[in-house]
Amino acid sequence: MTIVARTPRVPILMYHSISHSENPRFRRFTVTPARFEEQLDYLTTHGYTPLTVSDYVQRIADDRQLPPRPVVLTFDDGYADFYTAALPLLQKYQATATLYIVTGYIGETSRWMRREGEADRAILNWSQIREIASSGIECGAHTHTHRALDALAAADCRQEIETSQRVLAEKIDAPRSFAYPFGFYSHAVHSLVREVGFTSACAVRYAQSSRDDDRFALSRLIVTANTDLPSFERLLLSGGRGPEAAYLRLRSAAWGRVRRSRQRLRFLA
Repeated sequence: MTIVARTPRVPILMYHSISHSENPRFRRFTVTPARFEEQLDYLTTHGYTPLTVSDYVQRIADDRQLPPRPVVLTFDDGYADFYTAALPLLQKYQATATLYIVTGYIGETSRWMRREGEADRAILNWSQIREIASSGIECGAHTHTHRALDALAAADCRQEIETSQRVLAEKIDAPRSFAYPFGFYSHAVHSLVREVGFTSACAVRYAQSSRDDDRFALSRLIVTANTDLPSFERLLLSGGRGPEAAYLRLRSAAWGRVRRSRQRLRFLA
């Protein structure tokens, strides 16, 4: 009997803010510093090796062996609490990560989140970003103004992607990795990110990644305010295989189709 080797699954975890929040519309996207440290301690104790997104993708491209227990930590948006709360803990546990930055609001606040009541949340400034980059954290692009790319005209989409790439290249290094706002992308957006010169892009997809994953639509798992230690362990060991993850994938795909249909109707109007 021929035994087929199972493709290793790699959890790419998606965080947003490491902070406390009483705002019910944003609380899901926060993880307290105490809980984040608990998660880092779990990773260290159980022998996980944190990689950046680009390191992970490059190892696969070069057909190099991954560590026995790889994990990728990603942070979207570029909130200032990454510098004040997440970075000290990452350094304490000697863990690396990939930080995706919305370049149009650097040194300002998250004005794109008015609907969530979080327009005043502080965004990293350039001094902090330079220090973060020099500490071994990968800094990637997350568009210029955090617009849903799959619902934009082609020219606007290109501007969002290219501007974020250029701004980071001028201030630190040219970013290699990209993350789609809200996890939304289309075939055209996917192709454009590749054409512009990125080597990888993160989506969401509520599943673990693997060597077979599309490197321009890498699967990620969301870590939320409610991710306690047992839930965190389940994400690492079997994330994306349960009924809840399947439901989230179906809901996300359906909502994406609705949004793109609405946008096409606006173009025709």
